[in-house]
Amino acid sequence: MRVDGLLFDKDGTLFDFGATWNGWAAQMIARFAAGDADLAGRIAQALDYDLQAQAFLPDSFVIAGTNREAAEAVASVLPEGDVDQIETDLMLAAAEAPLSPAVPLGPLMDGFLNHGLQLGVMTNDTEYGARAHLREAGVEDRFGFIAGFDSGFGAKPDPAPLLAFADHAALSPGRVAMVGDSTHDLIAGRRAGMQTVAVLTGVAGAEELAPLADVVLTNIGHLPDWVNS
Repeated sequence: MRVDGLLFDKDGTLFDFGATWNGWAAQMIARFAAGDADLAGRIAQALDYDLQAQAFLPDSFVIAGTNREAAEAVASVLPEGDVDQIETDLMLAAAEAPLSPAVPLGPLMDGFLNHGLQLGVMTNDTEYGARAHLREAGVEDRFGFIAGFDSGFGAKPDPAPLLAFADHAALSPGRVAMVGDSTHDLIAGRRAGMQTVAVLTGVAGAEELAPLADVVLTNIGHLPDWVNS
């Protein structure tokens, strides 16, 4: 096989980004704005979110950013905004977001495990949120390594959290594939000396991801063919 380990991004990779987060974000903006339409518009603008379309703009920093960065953006326009409290509010609410797995995750991950691959998740979301989502999807136990931006290893596109997975799994980085939907994922993978797999279940298109990827797949359901090719 091409690899001994697979490290997955979460949002836009394991879970379809738009189906999971666009509607949730609209609800959170309304919650923070508390009925103030002008304030809702300013919050949306700070998050690079299109209120009319109820979707993140393609170049929104939120897509690949951290929970802290989103909290800072909201606080920048919210009267008397407390970044720490907003960050906590976002973390707790995000953990309960309605999930839309890109493909049935259990059978796919079991297939990888049955072939001896080691699996991990590294997301710029919180570790709390990542574990909650993986638990809700019934696959938390499939991953030997689960890290968020707040787990102590840093955030993508820094390669450090990716190398932490390789160290944890006792694998050479070159035998690991970083699987993600954003340039942050792929840049981090290249910097870590890993193979890079792009998927199109996020916001970025193939033309943006292809220069940084060894392969571009429609979704992670196509990974087994690539791994075994």
